[in-house]
Amino acid sequence: MGQAASAHAYSPGASNHFRSSNLDLHQLRPTCTNSQLSEDVCVNKQLDYTSEIPDECLALIFQSLSSGDRKRCSLVCRRWFAVEGQSRHRLALNASVEVADHLPSIFKRFDSVTKLALRCDRKSVSINDEALTLISLRCHNLTRLKLRGCREISDLGMFALAKNCKSLRKFSCGSCMFGAKGMNALLNNCSSLEELSVKRLRGINDGSTAEPIGPGVAASSLKSITLKELYNGQCFGPLIIGSKNLKTLKILRCLGDWDRLLETITMRKNCLTEIHLERLQVSDVGLMAISKCPDLEIFHLVKAPDCSNDGISAIAENCKLLRKLHIDGWRTNRIGDEGLIAIAKNSVNLVELVLIGVNPSSVSLMAMASNCQKLERLALCGSETIGDPEISCIAAKCTALKKLCVKGCRVTDAGIEAFAFGCPNLVKIKVKKCRGVTNEVADWLRARRVTLSVNLDADEIEAEALDASTSDGGAQDEGVEFPPIVSGAACSSGGNVAAVVGAASTSNGGRLPTKSRFSLFSGRTLVACAFRRLSNAPGSSNDSL
Repeated sequence: MGQAASAHAYSPGASNHFRSSNLDLHQLRPTCTNSQLSEDVCVNKQLDYTSEIPDECLALIFQSLSSGDRKRCSLVCRRWFAVEGQSRHRLALNASVEVADHLPSIFKRFDSVTKLALRCDRKSVSINDEALTLISLRCHNLTRLKLRGCREISDLGMFALAKNCKSLRKFSCGSCMFGAKGMNALLNNCSSLEELSVKRLRGINDGSTAEPIGPGVAASSLKSITLKELYNGQCFGPLIIGSKNLKTLKILRCLGDWDRLLETITMRKNCLTEIHLERLQVSDVGLMAISKCPDLEIFHLVKAPDCSNDGISAIAENCKLLRKLHIDGWRTNRIGDEGLIAIAKNSVNLVELVLIGVNPSSVSLMAMASNCQKLERLALCGSETIGDPEISCIAAKCTALKKLCVKGCRVTDAGIEAFAFGCPNLVKIKVKKCRGVTNEVADWLRARRVTLSVNLDADEIEAEALDASTSDGGAQDEGVEFPPIVSGAACSSGGNVAAVVGAASTSNGGRLPTKSRFSLFSGRTLVACAFRRLSNAPGSSNDSL
């Protein structure tokens, strides 16, 4: 663990204090002076029994504690202070320039760090190349590094990092200023790199003259690539194409036409199992290319207005292993019954389905409920065609369903009442911004199924209605909002959705208010899912969101 052998290690022949079951512990109080026992052993004339614990065991105890508890333990005595520092493998630092002078003492104490996060806020000046070089020299065994807002780090600092920390396995950067040369240095030296995440990397915004990135020696080991909010993300094309063992590809809010790159990636044999596309210029051509990924299990398509039923059908028909599907149709009505019926017919292994801004009919929902017998998690959000008949169909047919989220749909108490008897495996239901659902039905459902967790925001809806009646605006906002997924797992940041609402549903009366779309980069994008909180609830399946 990087520390010296314990000076207080337990010796079997040195003491029999713990071998006699009849021993009175009060007999162990020594009558000692400071010269007989060190201050670490003799405290208030009582023996410090932790002195019998070897440093290695003490370090294991510290590793099971929270960060705050570790800090408090380090203040107990000099020995605990040393052991806690030498056994700490994960460290997060404020990366402002004021910290630079203290870095030598920090990494003298924490000399076994393998996972490091350096964050600097927008109002502060970050550490520079010299500081990053010092860190790389002190942390030769670094395996994970996260840089956030380190705007003073240039290609020179990245060169030093790549040279001194060749064991890096995960690298993530956001709002940094180094460019393609620094990124290529990392890829050319870190042959064990498995995960790469790049967000708002300012140094590569050079238009068509940008230097290509990759593939480098890291291409053979890379398993996950995430590109987010890049003006020139396509300069990572050589890296993506050259990563033969790539399993996860996430491209979120990056400019440019991505159809051609997706076609190039899938022309060769690939092992992609997870793909996320969000707010991209991608069409059915790109989705047709993705359909050539036979091992695809997880697919997220968020706010891609050029994609239609044809692309979704191609993926459903060719990617037979699909388990998790998220579609945010942005209420363009280009993805509907045809695509969903293709999913129902072909994706028999589907366990998770999230539909936002998609308007399925009872026909496609019936096919989905009847054929996808393994479906455990379902979210229906911002749909004009989801009413009580559709919800009742789900309650009757989706016997494996464990978690359900319904948001911004025309559902009433009658539809929710169906879950008193349907979906026998249901453990949690979440209903938000459905004006026809009241607290009374939620209380009734809880009484009928005591093991079912019912989450309802009827009080919030009533408050919003009151605000609307006293305002000059008239129409009430009904945007669809969800917390972000993660993880890794996961996916991207949550936010407000504003979209144009189409024709009224025939399921229930009324008409949803009209909304205007956000521009491509305005605000945070919505990525479907209310299951982040649901997955933490009792009864969650292992394959949770």
